[in-house]
Amino acid sequence: MKIHTVILAAGEGSRMLSNKAKSLQPLGGHSMLQRIYTTVKDISSETTFVVGYEKDAIIAETKSFDGTTHIAEQKKAIGTSDAVKSALPSITESCNVLVLYGDVPLIKQDTLEKLITETKDGLTILSTIIDSPHGYGRVKKDNEGYAQAIVEEKDASDSEKQIKEIFTGILCCKKELLEEAINEVGNDNAAGEYYLTDIVSIISSKGYKIKTCIVSNDEVKGANTKTELSELEEIYRKMNAEDLLQKGVTLSDKSRVDVRGTISVGKDCHIDVNVIFDGNIVLGNNVSIGPNTILKDVEIGDDSTIEAFSHIVSSKVGNNCSIGPYARLREGSHIEDDAKIGNFVETKKSTLGKGSKANHFAYLGDAEIGSESNIGAGTITCNYDGKDKHQTKVGDNSFVGTNSSLVAPVTIGSNAYVAAGSVITKDVPDNALGVGRSRQDNKENWSKKKD
Repeated sequence: MKIHTVILAAGEGSRMLSNKAKSLQPLGGHSMLQRIYTTVKDISSETTFVVGYEKDAIIAETKSFDGTTHIAEQKKAIGTSDAVKSALPSITESCNVLVLYGDVPLIKQDTLEKLITETKDGLTILSTIIDSPHGYGRVKKDNEGYAQAIVEEKDASDSEKQIKEIFTGILCCKKELLEEAINEVGNDNAAGEYYLTDIVSIISSKGYKIKTCIVSNDEVKGANTKTELSELEEIYRKMNAEDLLQKGVTLSDKSRVDVRGTISVGKDCHIDVNVIFDGNIVLGNNVSIGPNTILKDVEIGDDSTIEAFSHIVSSKVGNNCSIGPYARLREGSHIEDDAKIGNFVETKKSTLGKGSKANHFAYLGDAEIGSESNIGAGTITCNYDGKDKHQTKVGDNSFVGTNSSLVAPVTIGSNAYVAAGSVITKDVPDNALGVGRSRQDNKENWSKKKD
């Protein structure tokens, strides 16, 4: 069955006390809207975002999303049923419609897949159980356990107020049935709004058996204030930490690790405190991540160690490598097996070959370093001439002395040496020593003459 997801993102969220729309508030380093879209993009063939307040900012955000997306505008905020109605023209016939909310970002993919599976040609709703349901719409069921209606607090009888199962607002419904029911929804209520909850009683009255899928309360929490947003952040962090523990990762403190993307891990990995993972992360076996480290779109091989305060982005680290502390690997860095990047070393679009090392205070930009070579402290590749970038190549088993400047484009051969303090502007052949510094001249008794 084809699934078309509708994400309601028209709310202003005035209680956030922000110039941003509510669904654009950050959660785990990304907007709540992006979080919910990331969850559904693989189970939905198309997605429609219903916009209203700050629509241009929301549209701009959705342009970065992959997949087939549409925009529907709710001209006036007159209820959730009207919001879904505005999306119906973008939805093809004979598909199921999944309705979600841009400010309810923690719902899990497997929960939605279960909801979809339960839906055939009718309606299935997502519910949750809470101990104190005051103010929420209760799920009223028949003797067979099928939902008959959503009873609001002000309309509930004393017995109905004892019901602890509430409707989350999330549902999956056949498109034709959803459209038919929405067209029957009225606004005869105190707010004069068209509520999506009313379709439950409308569809039930047509003889349909409406199933409920019960989910944990944490998955369906929303955020209307910054306090509630902070609570979502804590739940999100806890969810991801528990997932890592279930995968066999050792965490020094599960409350101080942030997973903001996707992470794949091998066995016997250890993660210290205040580590942030973003984008797509792959950790091999026996990987150790030191404290206060940031990794984004990174692959790390078996038996490698990332020391404290390192920052690695869009890079690949091989097996048995040591990185940091205080290392920065920028986009396009490839550290091969058994290599070492030490403290205060920065790399960008560079390869450090097998067994090579740059132990401290070096910059390697647009560089290709062979195997078993040494890059001395203070060495820099001068890769930018003010207009264009150029490449530096160092062969195998070569030694670049301390405080050297390699002015690209330049090639240092294999088994070659560069004397400390050199400025190298010409190629150094294999097995040669390159010396590029002015001759030292000592002025005898100069200090006495100064007096």
